[in-house]
Amino acid sequence: MSDDWRRIPPAVVAALIVQTAAALIWAGAASARIAALETGVGSQGEVAERLARLEEQGVATRQAVERVERRLEGGR
Repeated sequence: MSDDWRRIPPAVVAALIVQTAAALIWAGAASARIAALETGVGSQGEVAERLARLEEQGVATRQAVERVERRLEGGR
């Protein structure tokens, strides 16, 4: 059985080592990309919340302006 391992060409062993190293590098890069995307998604939630607040403030401002216009026109 130990003779079977000696029949494997060194080029095949080298190719396996290179492929394994490339797979590990690729996995590390993919992990970094995923982490960057997760950070971006987290900040989008904050932006959406701020936008909702601004929209509500815009609605309140519009209502206040309409009230002022009605009073200026004399029709309460």
